Parts: sequence; C-alpha cells; structure tokens
Amino acid sequence: MEILNFEFNAGKVPQKSIVVGCVGSGDLEILMEPGSERKLKVRVTTSVDGSSQRWNNLFERVFTSQLPPAVNIDIHDFGATPGVVRLRLEQAFEEIENAG
Repeated sequence: MEILNFEFNAGKVPQKSIVVGCVGSGDLEILMEPGSERKLKVRVTTSVDGSSQRWNNLFERVFTSQLPPAVNIDIHDFGATPGVVRLRLEQAFEEIENAG
C-alpha cells in the first residue's frame, strides 16, 4: 500500500463535493471536494507500490490540457488501469461542473 501526493495549478473553486466509482477489483473511487484558490491537490492511496511516476504522467496529461477546478481529490485505487483512472476523473469533473 502506498500513499502519493500531487499538486497542480487550478482555476475556480467549485461549490459541491462528489464521489464517483467504488473500490473493488480493478477499480477505484474518487472523492472530490472544494479546495483552496488556484490549487488542485491529489492524494492517491494505491495497492500498487512503485507507481508514482505512472500517476504523475497521467495527472500531467489530464490537468495541463485545460485548467481544472480548485479541488482536493482523494483517490482510493485497487489496481485500476490508466484508462479507468482517466474515465473516473472525467466523470468527477463533469459532476463538479454540472453541480451548479
């Protein structure tokens, strides 16, 4: 079990918290809550040791293509593939965006 922390530049702070996914075989859960201005913080708890660079590469692709909202993200991973991680992140951002 490994805990990883990442931080990225962000835009506006959303008004709502959300949860997507579930922890289970090959999947993950994402908890997203409003953060502090201009920062996106990610904490990953993963069952896959030594995967920090893989997570960092994925987050850089997702969070640098457009300015994400300022949120704190807590990810509970149980061996999800990068495709599943990206899908869950997109679901979470869509829910936050539509939370108006």
